[in-house]
Amino acid sequence: MSRLLEMQEGSFYTGQYRNLFKEIGKTDEEISTRIQRNWNELFNGNEDTRIYYPVGDDLGYMLDTGNLDVRTEGMSYGMMMAVQLDNKDVFDRLWKWTMKYMYMTTGENAGYFAWSCNPDGSKRAYGPAPDGEEFFAMALFFASHRWGDGAAPFNYSVQAKDLLRTCIHKGENGDGYPMWSPENKLIKFIPNCEFSDPSYHLPHFYELFSLWAYEEDRPFWKEAAAASREYLKITCHPDTGLAPEYAYYDGTPNNENGYGHFFSDSYRVAANIGLDYEWFKGDEWEREEANKIQAFFADKDPADYRRYTIAGEPFEEKSLHPVGLLATNAMASLAADDVEGKKWVELLWNTPVRTGVRRYYDNCLYFFSILALSGNYKIWMPNN
Repeated sequence: MSRLLEMQEGSFYTGQYRNLFKEIGKTDEEISTRIQRNWNELFNGNEDTRIYYPVGDDLGYMLDTGNLDVRTEGMSYGMMMAVQLDNKDVFDRLWKWTMKYMYMTTGENAGYFAWSCNPDGSKRAYGPAPDGEEFFAMALFFASHRWGDGAAPFNYSVQAKDLLRTCIHKGENGDGYPMWSPENKLIKFIPNCEFSDPSYHLPHFYELFSLWAYEEDRPFWKEAAAASREYLKITCHPDTGLAPEYAYYDGTPNNENGYGHFFSDSYRVAANIGLDYEWFKGDEWEREEANKIQAFFADKDPADYRRYTIAGEPFEEKSLHPVGLLATNAMASLAADDVEGKKWVELLWNTPVRTGVRRYYDNCLYFFSILALSGNYKIWMPNN
């Protein structure tokens, strides 16, 4: 009973969202101005800040400026940003581009999206990355609830439900592989492998999928939410809170190709834990975890962020995305103790968007953190 009562303190149940910028003394006008300015920098800015590019009358894409490709990660992130800011034009442009160029209709990955394309739409890869699919589905549900469903491909809720059905049932007819393990309900790094990426685990999304997916699939998503929360407990280091980029199902780091350390993918774990705690008060462990991550970085200068073992030993290699790391550490403040957490909120407020070649990943994480810490990363319910 106490567990249920704890979860009912989350935003999903209360409809209330913390505004940590206001808690550190910023005014409503300052906050709304900041959100709009950051949106304009990413979506309408000059070549030093923008990552969104409209194409013709009805298409657009998010560019990974460091690799000069278009990724399902960025496209789904852009759609989530657009629906949160009620920008249907940008949302529909991104989704139409995604369906036109990334959706695969043949081969073992039919029904998924090619994770990397060139800006002209030609595919650079024919495999999917599950973090894109789960963000597409969530953004589509929110779009359906904010704007209503239209004609395909803008029948958002149907697109979301069909995609989630593919993600968990693919392979049952020998036609490929599911994105979640049917046995342990954990998301995979890619469908045809048997290990995971801790930063892909979004239990707060799965709680909502368990309400809005096709009825026969809903129990799976409820189990997946519980499984992911437990998985994060065994992948994050007990002292530092750091997670590896890849991990086996037993939680141990998968370092076969050098991804067993805390580096770029890992940064998102702090953000995901913060949002799960905000929306659902998912697990009191998340508060402890957020505190550990923030404590580990408390004495480190962002200019000197590095690759680390999950035990906290630094490598010579510098972080490729220090602004992104700073932003996700700040987003963990949704779960962390107030005194330390608000220091990170202040630090993010005083940090501008990243400029230059590597700006894409940093600024995606940055903008999500700005939304979340201002109380504007919301659950859009049906008919609200």
